[in-house]
Amino acid sequence: MVQYRTVGEVMTGDVVRAHPGTSFKELARLLTTHHIGGMPVVDDDDKVVGVVSLADLTRRQGAHGRPGRGRVRGALGRIVRVRPVAGPAVTAGGLMSSPAVTVHPGQRVVDAARIMERRHIDRLPVVDEEDRLIGITTRRDLLRVFLRTDEEIREAVAVAVRADGPGLDAAGLRIDVRDGIVTIEGAAGPEIDTTVPLRAAWRVDGVVGVVSRLTADGRDGPSAPPSPPRR
Repeated sequence: MVQYRTVGEVMTGDVVRAHPGTSFKELARLLTTHHIGGMPVVDDDDKVVGVVSLADLTRRQGAHGRPGRGRVRGALGRIVRVRPVAGPAVTAGGLMSSPAVTVHPGQRVVDAARIMERRHIDRLPVVDEEDRLIGITTRRDLLRVFLRTDEEIREAVAVAVRADGPGLDAAGLRIDVRDGIVTIEGAAGPEIDTTVPLRAAWRVDGVVGVVSRLTADGRDGPSAPPSPPRR
């Protein structure tokens, strides 16, 4: 069975966190001190109830447009030093995005990356079976997994094809990878489902596309590749 990188392998376990009652000023201090773009908000049982980010704080301050991160951090630094802010609307509970989108440590890195892309978010709190916070993973964490060479991806695809397609000779197929896009060519044989190696390739970390040039009857030629597996 092919092993895939999981969220638990790349997450950060030491998480900076806030509580619903954490003040605006304290949020700004935490973000600037730890040089982070956001943090989970947890209740008294350490269960994640939301996420608060730099963008949430700058929106509250009436920022217009999309200032650079350096300017945002500079503004928050000034708030920390001289500008007290009070009131329920400017605590973490009033600023956070809720409900939080979370993942479990056993989920695959590629699935977490797709969640971030679909939801347009940069970080995912990692929770246990009882939804208690145990870590956090960011786009940067996931990017480290996808920074694989085409040759590393090609080798992983060959292993995946052998594991998922008993009787399928991966060595007899031509597997090419360019910029994360896998092309598989060759004759799989009449008894082999040609979608098997394609789906195996989709499940390899770092693969961004799969092109099929497989046939089941010995004639090379293009065929319709399957869509990425549903999660």
